[in-house]
Amino acid sequence: MLIGIPALLLAVVVLYFVSPNIRHMVSRNVKSISVNDSLVNNTMSTAELSLPSDKVSTKTMPKVTLIGYAWNAAAPWTVANGGINTTEGSLMESAGVSLQIVKQNDLDKIRNAQLLALKEFNENQIYPATGAVGVLIMGDGGPYYTSTTQQQIDKIYGVGKYHVKSVAASGVSYGEDKLIGPVAWKLNPQLLRGALIAAVIGDGDWVVAVNYCAQLGIPVNPDPTTYDKNAANFIQAEESDYIKSASMLVKCQKTNFKYSLKLMKNGKRTNKDTLVGINGCATWFPGDKNVFDVLPGYTDIISTRVYNNQMACSLIIIDEWAKANAAVFENMLAAMYTAGNQIKLYDSWLVKACECNSKVFMLQDGPYWYKAFNSYTGHDANNIEYSIGGTRAFNYADAEQYYGLNGGASRYEAVYTQIAGYLDTLNPMGYKENVSATIPYADAVNLEYLQAIKSKLATGTAYTPKTTTTTTVLAKADYKVNFVTGSAVIDATGLAIVKKIYGANAFSEDTKINIIGHTDNVGDPAFNLSLSIKRAEAVKQALIDLGFSSTRFNIVTGKGDTSPLPGNTNATEAERYQNRRVEITVLNTK
Repeated sequence: MLIGIPALLLAVVVLYFVSPNIRHMVSRNVKSISVNDSLVNNTMSTAELSLPSDKVSTKTMPKVTLIGYAWNAAAPWTVANGGINTTEGSLMESAGVSLQIVKQNDLDKIRNAQLLALKEFNENQIYPATGAVGVLIMGDGGPYYTSTTQQQIDKIYGVGKYHVKSVAASGVSYGEDKLIGPVAWKLNPQLLRGALIAAVIGDGDWVVAVNYCAQLGIPVNPDPTTYDKNAANFIQAEESDYIKSASMLVKCQKTNFKYSLKLMKNGKRTNKDTLVGINGCATWFPGDKNVFDVLPGYTDIISTRVYNNQMACSLIIIDEWAKANAAVFENMLAAMYTAGNQIKLYDSWLVKACECNSKVFMLQDGPYWYKAFNSYTGHDANNIEYSIGGTRAFNYADAEQYYGLNGGASRYEAVYTQIAGYLDTLNPMGYKENVSATIPYADAVNLEYLQAIKSKLATGTAYTPKTTTTTTVLAKADYKVNFVTGSAVIDATGLAIVKKIYGANAFSEDTKINIIGHTDNVGDPAFNLSLSIKRAEAVKQALIDLGFSSTRFNIVTGKGDTSPLPGNTNATEAERYQNRRVEITVLNTK
């Protein structure tokens, strides 16, 4: 979850103050709404296996180290291993692997550990004794981590010799990562304009907040040293720590502490200082609990419960090491997915997994992590409800579906591409001045190891979505999807817009959408109505072709020329052009 800006943070901060190009960043709108079906939650019926013991295995086996964040989505790894080190009777022991899992929440140290392992591997140490060959971080951090780490590798060893690649996911955050704010934001999300939110800028929790602002049409200020009253503003969490983002919010609300920021006016940085207090934060468990325990009137505004495809626990491996040790590595993956399936089927395995998490994460006990894994709600003194935690473990069939290996669309590709776009558009903390280019999805991911273990694992039955009823409108936006004149055929530029809609919508599967077509007032009203309906249906079909489930759509229709944009009279060609549009509405469901 902490994808942060660690390794380059100091350099970026220094560069910010010496580079005039970075200092003139302005608040920007980013394109997004969130959808894509069906839910990644497959069943794979197998017998209950024996739980691992607590006694460390003494067998002589290849030694492998993974390092990563403390969060529940790593549970299939920790319970397959029996804890920090491989235990007797564990799935990893059966796979013939002596695995060590190291907890680390500092991305700088995570990257350094992988570079240390690569150094030994380069020196012909097939199983490095120091560092870690693989890292377990948020998949939505993939564009940032892979691009920054690969750039360092290329500088050390030359371009093309070694690569870090995302190869598997053990589970997803399902509500755990969130934007926290006053309950007034829940009632009127436009109050996010002018907010100051503590976050690890660039991390997955920051993405949750950015994506929500994109849905609402609220600009995002990418400059943490300025304040724009018309945008959502972010301030970097101390030590790039998600827990600190929560404590900074608490400090400001409890002591009225304020930060001095340069005021933005008409999109430009001024020399005028303004004092602003933090009134929101982007964090995850237990940061959310730390806020709700002491700040009445605060709740979770938006979370990965809605953006349920966004944040997978991804393994990013040194690809050349994995190739050189394919048999061992594939056994590791098979053991992990077997454990993930046991967690999904049997509560005894989830209990044990949470006990293993407490050991690996060196925090609290099993019941603490178990309660958070399943998510729970609480109420403050004013009876304001809030939610804590929420995680899903993956089995192999889930991974197949998530990465599109079963013939469907790759949810992870859509998420990766969307977040790469955020990095490019917003340039947070001078990202583009320090990274030559974001690595494309095709070069950042290697799914051959997942494909290789298919024969070792049972296939699953896809989850059948339950009947849902629409409740609240999550977001609404007008898109200029262009068509061939007088027809419902989407042209090349229109298809590019549809792909953007799809890419953003891959984040969230527990929502439905309405598509409403509109035209200008030129021509026969009856023809315009018919054309607007056909164009809405064309957008629906294009989204299905890209990977949407047909069950995702709530209403698909048209209004012809009867609903021009507010204040738009169709009097000029420019106004008529704006009215030829498709309106997308995202709906929360129950």
